[in-house]
Amino acid sequence: MQNLDIIEIKSFVPAKNFEDSKRFYQAIGFELASDFDGIAYFRKGACSFLLQDFYESAHCQNFMMHLLVEDAASWREHIIKSEVSSAFSVSLSELVSQPWGMLEFCLTDPSGVLWRIAQNQ
Repeated sequence: MQNLDIIEIKSFVPAKNFEDSKRFYQAIGFELASDFDGIAYFRKGACSFLLQDFYESAHCQNFMMHLLVEDAASWREHIIKSEVSSAFSVSLSELVSQPWGMLEFCLTDPSGVLWRIAQNQ
């Protein structure tokens, strides 16, 4: 019998300015676990993603990540306190209760990648 278990899945997040993006993700609490040959491995707890030194405007403007957290309000407050909005000229939305049963806010990274940070309600 075949074992088809999945260990993990990671996304390759594009970066317009690789160094700025690495600083941004560290500022919001991700750990830079490795950085080699244009790929930076970020993690927080059991979750991770790969930041790539690659930029294509249309790709970045249409790239989204969804981060499911226990407490979206605490995460939003954490983002505000990190001061990334002013330091990296990124946008941060209000916390919204969505009709699909999630409380969420949006954050763009320095390349224009949209992060939807949400909790189940």
